[in-house]
Amino acid sequence: MDTATTQTPEISEEDRLRADFYNFLGLVLAGPPDQGLLDQIAGLSGDDTDLGQAVGAMARVAGVTGPAAAEREYNALFVGLGRGELLPYASYYLTGFLNEKPLAQLRQDMAAQGITRARAVHEPEDNIASLMEVMAGLIVGRFGGAPAPQDVQKTFWNRHIGPWAGHFYSDLEAAEASVLYASVGTAGRVFMEIEREAFRMSAA
Repeated sequence: MDTATTQTPEISEEDRLRADFYNFLGLVLAGPPDQGLLDQIAGLSGDDTDLGQAVGAMARVAGVTGPAAAEREYNALFVGLGRGELLPYASYYLTGFLNEKPLAQLRQDMAAQGITRARAVHEPEDNIASLMEVMAGLIVGRFGGAPAPQDVQKTFWNRHIGPWAGHFYSDLEAAEASVLYASVGTAGRVFMEIEREAFRMSAA
């Protein structure tokens, strides 16, 4: 067998770092961080870029946040009594209602890419954490054995993330209950700005 035909395309270091950050955002937004994840966040370091400074701030806050406080904050933001302070769903941000047309469009596009929701996951697919994880999977080829081409990534981002994720992260920064998650919001907002500009500059 010609092994050259079975090798997956090389993923650039930049794309691996992008995927890692999408995965990180998905992880911290999917549920309250335990002590292990808080320790990992506290161990991060940033440079002088806007994103690096946001990561550094997040690390400092994580270093003085315990799991119980993180869980209370997460619940106040996303669970609450009936609902949390924020509703992290594309349908809500784009239409004002849950389970609307943006979710149906997302499901169609996910099916076209061979992406299915895990059976243990009951959140609608247009949840911000799920979308961050899907974007990471497209970048590294988790759903089909090969990384999604740049134009596929761009189309998915423009349809399902770009129109609302920046607004969500800004709301997370300013939310009344946000302490640790305010710093997550800053990092997410800056990262979305970087992605928007990179896709804008890429070939159509």
